[in-house]
Amino acid sequence: MRRALLLWLLLFAVYSATVGLDASPGERWSAREGHVLLTAESIVSDGDLDLRDQYREGAWTAYGGPPLRPTAGTVEGRLLEPQGIGFPLLIAPAYALGGTTLVQLWLAALTALGFVCAAALGRRLVPDPWATTAALVAGLSPPMVAAATRVSPEAVGGAVLAAAALGALRVRERPQRLQAVGAAGPIAMLPWLATSLVPAAATCALALARWLSRRRQRFAAFLAVEVMLFSGILFITLTDRLFGGLTPYAPSLAANGALGTGSVGDALERWPRVVGWWLDRDDGMLRWAPFAALGFLALWLLWRSRRDRLAVIVGDQVDVEVAAGFLATLCAVQLAVATFLAPDLHGAWAPSRLLVPIVPVGAALAAWGLRHAPRAGAALAAVTLAGSAWLILGARFGDGTLQPPRGAVPWGGVQDVLPRFGGTIGTGEAIVLAIVAVALAALVLRERRAWQEARGRVADGLPRRP
Repeated sequence: MRRALLLWLLLFAVYSATVGLDASPGERWSAREGHVLLTAESIVSDGDLDLRDQYREGAWTAYGGPPLRPTAGTVEGRLLEPQGIGFPLLIAPAYALGGTTLVQLWLAALTALGFVCAAALGRRLVPDPWATTAALVAGLSPPMVAAATRVSPEAVGGAVLAAAALGALRVRERPQRLQAVGAAGPIAMLPWLATSLVPAAATCALALARWLSRRRQRFAAFLAVEVMLFSGILFITLTDRLFGGLTPYAPSLAANGALGTGSVGDALERWPRVVGWWLDRDDGMLRWAPFAALGFLALWLLWRSRRDRLAVIVGDQVDVEVAAGFLATLCAVQLAVATFLAPDLHGAWAPSRLLVPIVPVGAALAAWGLRHAPRAGAALAAVTLAGSAWLILGARFGDGTLQPPRGAVPWGGVQDVLPRFGGTIGTGEAIVLAIVAVALAALVLRERRAWQEARGRVADGLPRRP
């Protein structure tokens, strides 16, 4: 408990240092944040989500936001925008009590709490200090520092997703009724925060129901499923009634709707973003947080563990494999959402915005990689923390901004060798994709050769090589 409190206090203190920083040159809030705050203003002043009065009165002046235009059409005479219901309701009490400053501090506190859950998730894979260290470095990475106090649901969504994953794994360990209902709560909250979190919520829900049913806890499973179904049905019903569709994006005025495309084929053509979200020059996660590379090492360790059947030798290894596989699945699901369903990879937001919700669960995977590569992990952590220091100091004392980050980066232009992934595949993108494909092919061939060698040794009656 003491370690968790210290972790939370340190992260909260760093996040608080970004309160009041400009999102873009001369503007404290981005347009995305302005629309969310406008909805919170409507909840506090009018008690509803209808923004007609706020636009008529120019209510953005109350919090010093930029002039805004409606992003949605009216539904039955009401003007409700795609930011939805849950997140504006979450920040409305803080906005009423202390304005935008208290909103940012409230979001910072919730985001820091998510990495306390991340450390607990990491302890399902490795002991401390690896779990807490990985959670600390991930929590202090530039994407999280930039997102923690921005008025957008990604960072808080990551905290709730980490709590949901932790609750599901605890139910697997101790399938009790109270634990099951407690785990269902965060899962039920995710769709209300952002529709982009629905696939991750569904993944958690399926895992929770499966683990309960396999342990013959039918009544506990019934209670958990009831909580999640009630929340889901209420969300769909209320959204359809207010927004005229299944999601808050139904009345959106954006071209080609919320997805920015009119066909499945166009969405599938976004597949290069699978690499772009990691290696893009401006928004790539590995560009801003090299420490995240340890998560890929954890995936390789998971594969090796299952290939060599370590769970047969080490009794607790099966729990590690299940937890790591579950966390990796959550990361893969959110990566798929960011790749195929997001209209743009670049924009006026913090780096790797749509991957921010999986940073806490990814931190748990990175803890496993950190334990097996401590020296490389220390170097990656140092580079990551240097980027965070630049981000805060450059925005606080220089002309740097957060959405997107601007200014000279501390590693001296090395990032310029990375391509900028856009709508089409250029030469730089093609080279990076080819390098990634060759590296993956080499890894597959290496592991296939090792697997065949292990099978041959077993057939000859010899023990497997460690």
